[in-house]
Parts: sequence; structure tokens; C-alpha cells
Amino acid sequence: MAEQDFYDLLGVDRQASQPELKKAYRKLAMQFHPDRNPGDTEAETRFKEISVAYDILSDEEKRDAYDRFGHAAFQNGGGGFDGGFGTSFADVFDDLFGEFMGGGRQRRGGGNRGADLRYNMEISLEEAYNGKAATITIPTTSVCDGCEGSGAEAGSRPSTCATCQGHGKVRAQSGFFTIERTCPNCGGVGRVISDPCKKCTGAGRVEKNKSLSVNIPKGVEDGTRIRLTGEGEAGLRGGRPGDLYIFLTLMPHEVFQREGTDIYCRVPIAMTTAALGGDIDVPTLAGGRVAVSLPEGTQTGRQFRLRGKGMPQMRGRGQGDMYVQTVVETPVNLSKAQTELLRQFEASLDGGGTSPESEGFFQKAKELWNDITD
Repeated sequence: MAEQDFYDLLGVDRQASQPELKKAYRKLAMQFHPDRNPGDTEAETRFKEISVAYDILSDEEKRDAYDRFGHAAFQNGGGGFDGGFGTSFADVFDDLFGEFMGGGRQRRGGGNRGADLRYNMEISLEEAYNGKAATITIPTTSVCDGCEGSGAEAGSRPSTCATCQGHGKVRAQSGFFTIERTCPNCGGVGRVISDPCKKCTGAGRVEKNKSLSVNIPKGVEDGTRIRLTGEGEAGLRGGRPGDLYIFLTLMPHEVFQREGTDIYCRVPIAMTTAALGGDIDVPTLAGGRVAVSLPEGTQTGRQFRLRGKGMPQMRGRGQGDMYVQTVVETPVNLSKAQTELLRQFEASLDGGGTSPESEGFFQKAKELWNDITD
């Protein structure tokens, strides 16, 4: 079977530039890498073929020979492919390896990045409405002031790791594949310390509590996440610090319920007020009161909209609305005289359309019973 053209394997034309070759190979390697296709022999074969093609075409001398003589240039020991990886392939492997293993490429000679931290904060609905300036204290690690984060005792300095030459990783050849792992000598930092700092024992950071000022903006919602860049744990031996994430939880309110930027308030009203109408005062999140006029015959569930009395828009202009929902309260603990007055009142109604909903309901129920008995 004729061997497939290297350019066709990578899906590029013969005039492709080196960046174009690298991009094409990287895309195919991500697709057919054995780690992403466990047990798939066809994918493994495909990965080997495109790797051979890229190793040849990424080397200008090998590419020139291939363009002139084709596959014959690398048969019978003719200057060819040795099954290893050249420098150009190693660069791509660095990128791929980080993605396969779930991490990023480590900066040469740099320390490990500090961990991100999470802080859970509960706030009231009023604090979410008005905004809040708070001071929090978190247990974390900070840069050691004894060695300024280097991990080395004063007067000394870290040296480049002789095992990995400062890369933090070492490679081992196993047949066709090159296996890369964290350097066992320096732990991936790329530097070694012969005289560690006595205060931090060479870590370059120490445990301590840190106090931070946090501004909670107006209008925040439950679950809002605030990121404070660089306020997480200090990096190991001079590495970049992590970030601090503050997760906000809004505590339940006794009077108000929130839906987005709108506020709902259930207000119980006396039966007489509901029947005769009148004005009631309801509280607002701003701390004041607002008058609401109820018409005669107000029923349970009636909503009254108060424009602009809801939550402020987060990072925006304007505010939501507030909705007052009435709940008609039935009188309890009546005296004998009050009970007698109610009986007289009930007798005076005599089905005169004063309770249209109940009268309508029972009329429909009566018709339904008649249909069933007929």
C-alpha cells in the first residue's frame, strides 16, 4: 500500500508555513492522542502517522529532502526519522501535555502559583439594597518577609536545578512516546535551595491571617461571586499568588421576598378595610413607608405596583418595582356582641351580589350536581 503524503496527512498544502503546520498538527494531535482515545488502535495509528509527518515537515532540511525525493528520502537509513521527537515537536508537546493533564505550562524558573481561596459571606436584603463595605479576615499564606519569597536564607539564593535545567519537568523516552513528568529533584519549581530560610523552611511563604476590605455593590443577588485578584495564597518560592473568591448568600427576610430586581410584600388587611377601602402604610427597603390606597371590595391576592421601589440594578441604572399583595384577614376571637352583629349583617345581605365569586362558584356547583343526578 502506498504511503500517504505527509501534507495530506496534516491537511495542509505544500506551501504551508511553519505556524500553519504547527496549528494543523496540534489540532489533529488533540483529536487522536491515545490519552483521549483509550483502547482505540486506529486513533493510535493515526496519531503516530501525523507525528511522523510533522517531525519531517517541521525540520527545514528534512522537509526539503521530502519535497525532492518523497518517502524514499527516509528509507534505508536515508537521513530519516529516528522515532524520537525533535525540538519543534517538543514545543507542541509542551502545549498538549498541559491540556491532557488538566494544567497549564509552567513558567521556566518560576515558582508554583498559589491556590485560590473561597470565602462565604452572608448579607441581609437591606445590605444588598444599600451596598456594604465589610472587613473580612481569612486564614491564608503570605510571602515570607525573611526571604522575600525566594525560600533561601538571607545572603544566599536558589540555584537552577541540575536535573531539569530549570524547566521543572523531565522527559523519558519509551519507544515511540516521550513521557514527561514533574522533576523529582526540585518538585517542578526549576530551582533548588541549598540553604533554606529558617522562617519558612524554604517554602517562601508563611501561614497568617489576612484582613481585607471588601465593597459589596448595590443590587447584588444571591450567589454573586466577587473576585479579588492576587488575594489568595502566596505562590511557592516566588510564584504568583492565587485569587480570592467571595460567594454571597442573601439571608431570608421576614417581610420581603425578592425576584430579580422586583420586591414582593404580602400585607394582611382587616376584613372591614378590604370591604370599605382605605389607606394602608407599607414599609420599603429604603427604610421609609409608602401609602397604598385600597379600593372598596379588595380581595386576597390583589397586587398594587409601586414603581421604582424595588432593588437597584447591579452595575446599571434604575431600580425594579415593589408589589404589595393583599391578604384579607378573617376576624377571630369575637365577643358575643360582635358575633351577633355579624349574624345580623349576614342576614341583611340576602344574596344581593355582595359576594359575587362565592355566589358564582356555588351556582356552578349546583348546576353540576343537577347534571349528575339527571
